[in-house]
Amino acid sequence: MGRIGISCLFPASWHFSISPVGCPRILNTNLRQIIVISILAAAVSLLYFSVVIIRNKYGRLSRDKKFQRYLARVTDIEATDTSSPNVNYGIVVDCGSSGSRIFVYCWPRHNGNPHDLLDIRQMRDKNRKPVVMKIKPGISEFATSPEKVSDYISPLLNFAAEHVPRAKHKETPLYILCTAGMRILPESQQKAILEDLLTDIPVHFDFLFSDSHAEVISGKQEGVYAWIGINFVLGRFEHIEDDEDAVVEVNIPGSESREAILRKRTAGILDMGGVSTQIAYEVPKTVSFASSQQEEVAKNLLAEFNLGCDVHQTEHVYRVYVATFLGFGGNAARQRYEDRIFASTVQKNRLLGKQTGLAPDTPYLDPCLPLDIKDEIQQNGQTMYLRGTGDFDLCRETIQPFMNKTNETQTSLNGIYQPPIHFQNSEFYGFSEFYYCTEDVLRMGGDYNAATFTKAAKDYCATKWSILRERFDRGLYASHADLHRLKYQCFKSAWMFEVFHRGFSFPVNYKNLKTALQVYDKEVQWTLGAILYRTRFLPLRLLPGGRALHPPVPAAAPAHSQAHTAQRFDCHPLAGGRPSVPEDCRYLVNGNSRARRDFLKEKPFFASGFLLFILIWFCFSFPNFCSLKQKQNPLFVSSAVPEVLRLAVLHIALS
Repeated sequence: MGRIGISCLFPASWHFSISPVGCPRILNTNLRQIIVISILAAAVSLLYFSVVIIRNKYGRLSRDKKFQRYLARVTDIEATDTSSPNVNYGIVVDCGSSGSRIFVYCWPRHNGNPHDLLDIRQMRDKNRKPVVMKIKPGISEFATSPEKVSDYISPLLNFAAEHVPRAKHKETPLYILCTAGMRILPESQQKAILEDLLTDIPVHFDFLFSDSHAEVISGKQEGVYAWIGINFVLGRFEHIEDDEDAVVEVNIPGSESREAILRKRTAGILDMGGVSTQIAYEVPKTVSFASSQQEEVAKNLLAEFNLGCDVHQTEHVYRVYVATFLGFGGNAARQRYEDRIFASTVQKNRLLGKQTGLAPDTPYLDPCLPLDIKDEIQQNGQTMYLRGTGDFDLCRETIQPFMNKTNETQTSLNGIYQPPIHFQNSEFYGFSEFYYCTEDVLRMGGDYNAATFTKAAKDYCATKWSILRERFDRGLYASHADLHRLKYQCFKSAWMFEVFHRGFSFPVNYKNLKTALQVYDKEVQWTLGAILYRTRFLPLRLLPGGRALHPPVPAAAPAHSQAHTAQRFDCHPLAGGRPSVPEDCRYLVNGNSRARRDFLKEKPFFASGFLLFILIWFCFSFPNFCSLKQKQNPLFVSSAVPEVLRLAVLHIALS
């Protein structure tokens, strides 16, 4: 009778046989044999899963690992668990020129590592919508009636109070930060509005609201907050995890004599609105200046700040350049351009006795408008008629003087100081007009390529207006693109190109600009950076019971730094001297359940190999329990046992 012996990779004591009539032999195998064989099969399956499937996943998707983690964090659309006592909250009111918006943020209890930042995200209501509300008009409209400001802002605070659990109100910081509209008011009117807020809000609301929590922030602070928010969402403040992380050498401000450190490369931001253009990026190296005047200007453009909870820890100290250029936004630039056309044409007509632009049949030929489009300029009761010629190169040449570049080194638009950028090791994101110019009509948003963009812009400008209108009517452009966008796309494309390459001096072969409207499908507000910066000390102090105490944060009015080359945000220690890190804030592996979970999560090869090794050791040590039929074959024993042990040890070593 035929018999099949299965024993090639098992120890001698684990031998059994199968024969044509032998199924009953297996059925006759006692219960302990079946249990051990089942456990062995499960261990081998786990080993296969670890080696083949997990290794394949970690190898093939290693480059996307961090992206998926960040994506999961910023696209988390689950409703905030307001019943959890470990969730903390923070509120920021953005008082802009046209209206005020309130943002409610939340974060879990700090993980205990003083080197990590709080994991702050937008709060979502039970319908999974962000907890945001906007009212109009802007707060600056109450300049002459400051006593009405508290009533004006109350609907926003009531809205937040309904969403933040009542038990959390007293430990929830509230920040009211005013921007452009308030900046143009006289200081006396600013002060009256802020005093009304500081007096009335604590009477009606229990939020943590101190004198430094209501202020008019500068354009520089707003730019820094936007930079912080973008880089936080991108994960650039986290620690270097593997060789694929882009890194940069950094001379920590105030520690220039020490050796440079390596940390993740942060991203710069470019934002071109309708009126102004802003640039912000980290300056990792100590800066030098061409003149004393340039150094004086740089003091107002460089900000140094510490995002860490301990001001004596320098791994989260950043030096950031922020500059805002009024009049360099897309719409303001077009207005300046038309003003120049009107003035120069009127003057030439007077001197040369011409009638250019004064009648529809003698229009001014504008290279920055699409081919054959007709337009008009109205000024002082006069009308000037334009007709587009769609010449992209001539348009660029025409608008170059508007950059106001100087011959002084390290300068950008308007001759303003700009520290050098290491173009080979940098990354920038372009928002607003940078995105609209590349995507709305040209449909090439995302990774920017100067040659591709230039060709597409030239083709668009040289296309007859009648054809562009036909394409628009057929819905071939972005859904939010309108006729105003089509009319001025040629000009704005040339303007964006010149600002980026000539104004900010980015080389035409620069490959690391991404134009975007959102980051990971979320619009990132500067208020996220504000709450991150202003709550950075929270892990330092804990109330009995483990709840975070939110210490008052000093006003963010910058003071001159040690090297007189930058202005420093409020990086002051808490009252009582050096802010020591309490025991609860230290990263203790013992008792840390997350560390134990990460052992199995990050070492799957080791876990499965270790399990298999223990099983083999157990059966060798307790053969009576296994009670498998031993095959008296010394050759088998001498070959099979070392083979199993070799495989197990090799597996553990590879893990």
